[in-house]
Amino acid sequence: MSKMPFSPADILLPKNAFDKWSTVACDQYTSQRDYWEKADEIVSESPSALKITLPEVYLNDADVNDRIKKINATMKEYIEKGIFTEYKDAMIFVERRLQDGRVRKGIVGKIDLEAYDYTVGSTSLVRATEGTVLSRIPPRVEIRKDAPIELPHIMILIDDVENEIVPNEPDGEIVYDTDLMLGGGHIRGSLMSERSANKAIAALEKQMESRELVFAMGDGNHSLATAKACYERDKSNPLARYALVEIVNIHDPALDFEPIYRVVFGVDTEKMLNEAKKHFENCTENKVVTVVKNVDDEFCVDGLTAGVLQEFIDKYIEENGGEVDYIHGENDLRELCMRDDAIGFLFDGIKKSELFPYVEKNGALPRKTFSMGEAYDKRYYMECRKIK
Repeated sequence: MSKMPFSPADILLPKNAFDKWSTVACDQYTSQRDYWEKADEIVSESPSALKITLPEVYLNDADVNDRIKKINATMKEYIEKGIFTEYKDAMIFVERRLQDGRVRKGIVGKIDLEAYDYTVGSTSLVRATEGTVLSRIPPRVEIRKDAPIELPHIMILIDDVENEIVPNEPDGEIVYDTDLMLGGGHIRGSLMSERSANKAIAALEKQMESRELVFAMGDGNHSLATAKACYERDKSNPLARYALVEIVNIHDPALDFEPIYRVVFGVDTEKMLNEAKKHFENCTENKVVTVVKNVDDEFCVDGLTAGVLQEFIDKYIEENGGEVDYIHGENDLRELCMRDDAIGFLFDGIKKSELFPYVEKNGALPRKTFSMGEAYDKRYYMECRKIK
């Protein structure tokens, strides 16, 4: 039997002001600077995860290197000022109440990067479910390589039909209980008792005896790939071998799979729409709705929609210019498509019941095939861990 890759961690949490500390994953709202400006106004001078992460909306700015240096300096300052409480050898049971009132549950611990392989054809215990874009890793390595702590927005899925792994109720000390800014709902975290932690590990070990795929990436694959890349650069640091993650049961009724829509900017929208219709003119299987200003149109594609549509978009941009962004909500897409040079693509995504069977049979899905909920339902940064 393979060694269990998921285990308790030494977890850092801020001592107070959780409502200003916790901010949404950095890969959300990547075309909406106003969201991050509002977050910055809310945080003001308080310690916050916002000040030690880099929202991807700023990733291509001219001052990005200065931002990274400031992030690392702020991490060190937070450690030196003692803003954290450290919970040794801990697992945290997370209850995330979404906007609609449903509660998504998970467990925070650390994952062994030796058990994770994002390369094509991997059969590792921890496996990418979507294609990993290698060009996205180096910029993220620049952020992580000198960082003394990590904050996860990584969510790893488990396939637990009997619900034997993630607890239903807390049985330990409540360590945070707070509303989340800008529509994120509410979150409560509690230390798992030794009994419930051992029960979870035992159930995972049982799965490992009979299954090829046990841990499937849900959100944050490129962040985990970045952690892996940093570990491979220097294996002399034992802390770097692990990354803090949350595991969530794919059968959790509060876990939704949503398609990740596409918006293409900087194009002649009429020309792109006409070429899309021509390219897919003989297709009949899956409907794609296009959005230009307030006008909707449609065509059909055959095969896995996100994959074949992405191939068309990539080829069109290569030949005509433009830039694609990946949007997690229809309302956000429609707002962005009010621009004169923007065209959006709406479509249905893969069902969550199809994920584990697909990946076991076919390998990773095309990149940006699905999202686990709307942007405001994504994992917010909360827990930290020392990596140096």
